[in-house]
Amino acid sequence: MLAGWCGPAVVPLGGGLVAGLFLAGAAGSVMHCAPMCGGFVLGQVADRMARLPAARLCERQRIGAGLLLPYHCGRLTTYAALGALVGLAGAGIAQLPAVGFLSAGLLLLAAVLFACHALRRLVPALRHVLPAADRAPAGWVRLVGRLTGRLDRTGWEGGYLLGVALGFLPCGFLYAALAAAAASASAPGGAVAMLAFGLGTVPALVVVGIAGQTAGQRWQRGMTVIAPLVMLANAALLLLLASQRLLA
Repeated sequence: MLAGWCGPAVVPLGGGLVAGLFLAGAAGSVMHCAPMCGGFVLGQVADRMARLPAARLCERQRIGAGLLLPYHCGRLTTYAALGALVGLAGAGIAQLPAVGFLSAGLLLLAAVLFACHALRRLVPALRHVLPAADRAPAGWVRLVGRLTGRLDRTGWEGGYLLGVALGFLPCGFLYAALAAAAASASAPGGAVAMLAFGLGTVPALVVVGIAGQTAGQRWQRGMTVIAPLVMLANAALLLLLASQRLLA
């Protein structure tokens, strides 16, 4: 990682964790973020387009509305903040004698969660066995809805605050990324790792915002064949990092 490693016993994970979380975000967003957050994205795009005068409706405006830059900046802010918090917690753990085992355990947990997420897609029969932690609790979703209901989602401030709020929606996919980021054992390292994860989730949501629900679903169906394999490869990378921590 870039900086902030606490204690001589902590061995930096290098760019492998950052790259792994970026790929996990890109692959997992196709399977998870697009279906879960697609409604929020399409709602914002519809609101933005409805505010435009008919004379200004054009392809450039539609693409600009679909990018939803304020919303994504808000999500990235939340992810980076959460990453810094778990990285700081990991720095505290790094002071304990069994730092190698604890750090490796966090990476192992992240690898297992990512692998479960992929296997549920690849082997439907396993869905009855593997835990389904890919949906936010309904009560939490309603609470976030009430808190953000009065925001003007068509402006920069409202779109940004909506992204900040929705970044807190809990799910197993996010838990896995946070577990891996905590293994960085530093606030800056955790923030960078989660920022990479968040950036990986952006393209799928941008496709949904620009292409619309129907076209986005067609793209998603094609990508879901590849995405679970990428997720499994990322789980293998995290397992490798965990083994390196044990041997360090």
